[in-house]
Amino acid sequence: MSESNAPGMAFQPGRRQYVKFNFFKVDPAWRRLGRIERDEQIAELAGLIERWDARNLIRCYSTFGLRGDVDLMVWQVSYDLDDIQQMTAEIFGTGLGAWFTQPHSYLSMTKNSAYVEKYAGPGEDRFTRLSLAPGNAKYLFVYPMTKVREWYGLPREERQEAMNQHIAIGATYPTIKINTTYSFGLDDPEFVVAFEGDEPGDFLDLVQELRGSVSSAYTLTDVPVFTCRLTTAEGMLRALAAAPEAAVFGAGA
Repeated sequence: MSESNAPGMAFQPGRRQYVKFNFFKVDPAWRRLGRIERDEQIAELAGLIERWDARNLIRCYSTFGLRGDVDLMVWQVSYDLDDIQQMTAEIFGTGLGAWFTQPHSYLSMTKNSAYVEKYAGPGEDRFTRLSLAPGNAKYLFVYPMTKVREWYGLPREERQEAMNQHIAIGATYPTIKINTTYSFGLDDPEFVVAFEGDEPGDFLDLVQELRGSVSSAYTLTDVPVFTCRLTTAEGMLRALAAAPEAAVFGAGA
C-alpha cells in the first residue's frame, strides 16, 4: 500500500489519516414511499456524497442482501476529524438519511507498520502506511479486531516471528489487498482491517489458512465481519429498492 493522492484529497506527506467505516440501515417503511419521492431522495444524498468525494477519499459499498443488519457502507478517509462528523451529520440531514440508523460505525487512523518491512515490494516502503490507497476491487471485507493483552507482553522478537508467518501466508494470496487501520483508544476495537478482492472465495481460503497461524491464537475478537460490494453513490442507494431496470452493479462499479 503506497502513499498516493486520492482524487479529491491533496496528499499531505507525513500526516496520518482518519478513517471511518459508516454502516447504515434504512427503515423498511422508506420503500413504501412513492417512486418519485424515493428517486428525489436518492439523487439528493448521492449528490452530497459525490461533493464530499471532492475533498475526502470516499468509497461506496452495498451490503444489501449480504447482511441483515446493515444495507450500505460509506468508507471515508480524511486528514480532518471534523470532516468525519460533518459528513455524517449532513447524511442524516437529507431526506433519505432521515430514514437511516447506524448499527455499526468504526473510527480508526493510519499508522506505520512495525512488522512488514521484509515483505516490501519493488519500490515500496511498507513502513510508510500513512496514506490509504484503495483500489477498485469488487469486494471489501471489513472486520474490527482486538488482540488479547498477552500478545503485547511477548518479546518483540517473538511477535515479529509470529507476524512473519502471518504475512507470509497472506503473500500467497496476491489477489487480496490488505488495508490495516488502528483504533487504539479511539473506538472499541484495536484495529479495523479491510481486505480488497474480486473473488470472495480467495478471501475465504486466506482467512481459513490464517486460523492456524501463531498470531491468530492471540486474537480476542474479530467480529462482526462485513462483505461489501463496491458501487457508486447512486448505485449504493438504488440497491435499497432497485427497480428491475436499475443498473446498481455494473462495469466500473
